[in-house]
Amino acid sequence: MPQLKVNGAELYYEVCGGGPPVLLIMGFTGDAGHFETLAGALASEFTVISYDRRGNGRSPRPPGWAATRPEEQADDAAALLAALGLSPAAVFGTSAGANFALCLLIRHPETVSGAVLHETALVKLFDDPGARGAVSELVQEAMGTGGTPAALEALWRYVAGDPNWERLQPALRARMQSSAETFFGVELGSYEGFLPDNKTLAAIAVPVMVLVSEESHAVYAQAAGRLAHRLGVEVTRTPGTHTAYHDHPHELAQTIRPFLRRCAASGGDHGTAPSGLATEP
Repeated sequence: MPQLKVNGAELYYEVCGGGPPVLLIMGFTGDAGHFETLAGALASEFTVISYDRRGNGRSPRPPGWAATRPEEQADDAAALLAALGLSPAAVFGTSAGANFALCLLIRHPETVSGAVLHETALVKLFDDPGARGAVSELVQEAMGTGGTPAALEALWRYVAGDPNWERLQPALRARMQSSAETFFGVELGSYEGFLPDNKTLAAIAVPVMVLVSEESHAVYAQAAGRLAHRLGVEVTRTPGTHTAYHDHPHELAQTIRPFLRRCAASGGDHGTAPSGLATEP
């Protein structure tokens, strides 16, 4: 099982394909297994790197690790790319993984040639705090009856839909539930407050795609629109739910492929910051 020790954590990783490097960063549950089909669809043109984030799936929980931050997650990603000799890379991050990808852009710009931010979990840009309360109630009810594995299932069914839970490979589902304590005990509450200011966003000098799924929850479209406005880019849409990498992986690959080519052509040129950054709505 391929693992590297980087930034104080042992990370399971997978590499497939050939060509310019693309790093995939998972959010909730942190398991590279979610990207199996997407990685395969991109591998004909790109070297695709996926990994289980620390304490998730096949990456063990570091001794004494009880808290995390987007900066730590970004450091892990940067260290993995450096150890593999695959930097700079284009980065695809989804949900909380998009938060970590954005943090990687800011914290380690030399490692990134561009980024796709899919369904960012920038909670400060959400409109409806009441919806978060309803989700918390759903999770707490499941937690009371079946502990963290049941709570994880309830949350996944909410954000991804019942069909996307049912179609998960049994081994992946088992890893997700066995790592549930990482999400509820360590990660939850660590990333929701992350929101770079406009000056920091203006300093990003590589291409950024802000991507939402057409059948996802409204809060993700709200966050995407507001982030895109701050970055001075348009929102791009792709078929599927919050977990489009499961229900529409080939369409997702088709959506992001031209952008990844653009990142490869830019070669990670960090010399000129984008102009025309919009003011906050």
